[in-house]
Amino acid sequence: MLDKLALIVVIVGAINWGLIGLFGIDAVAFLFGGSAAIGSRIVYTLVAVAGLWCISMLFSEPGRRAAR
Repeated sequence: MLDKLALIVVIVGAINWGLIGLFGIDAVAFLFGGSAAIGSRIVYTLVAVAGLWCISMLFSEPGRRAAR
């Protein structure tokens, strides 16, 4: 469950970075009132933590993660 949640958050972050790269639009900053707003900073932090969590998924064997 935590793996899927982390993956969803990472995907949202990737889409946001894609929007920034292609169109110069930061959807998180737009939704939460700027990149320095507390809501934006929380979302950016959650994306970073989820990305770190996904590193563990990269180095684990698929069968062993499902057994947890």
